[in-house]
Amino acid sequence: MTKPRFSNDINIKNRQAGYEYELLDRYVAGMVLRGTEIKSIREGKVNLQDGYCYMNRGELFVKGITITPYAQGTHYNHEAGRERKLLLKRSEIKKLEGKMEEKGLTVVPTRLFINDRGLAKIEIAVGRGKKLHDKRDTMRERDAKRELDRLKLK
Repeated sequence: MTKPRFSNDINIKNRQAGYEYELLDRYVAGMVLRGTEIKSIREGKVNLQDGYCYMNRGELFVKGITITPYAQGTHYNHEAGRERKLLLKRSEIKKLEGKMEEKGLTVVPTRLFINDRGLAKIEIAVGRGKKLHDKRDTMRERDAKRELDRLKLK
């Protein structure tokens, strides 16, 4: 049996965000998509690594996310690296706007998934950049946890 080309159980994570930032608050937002973007997302052809969010005229946009153009798309295919508008409640946008104005805080995408209604959603998080020694501490804790799990299995 072959794997279906399109899948509804998409869960694409940005593991680099947890390494680079101390994640404080998380929000789930909808995305405004064009044309064949949802087909590429259902194929799992998304890269969240370089993504970040910014405010423009009271609206939140995500930039740096790459959704690979759909292979069977025609001249109506989408642009891979375009910025996309995020759909949040007004109160959530106000909270994020206040946090983005604080020094050292940024908003990064952490996960892209398709919910049970078949809509593409993106999880964004407010993060504070880690220093090099913080990154080392994170790696040390992760290695210690892995060793403990290994010992428990024996």
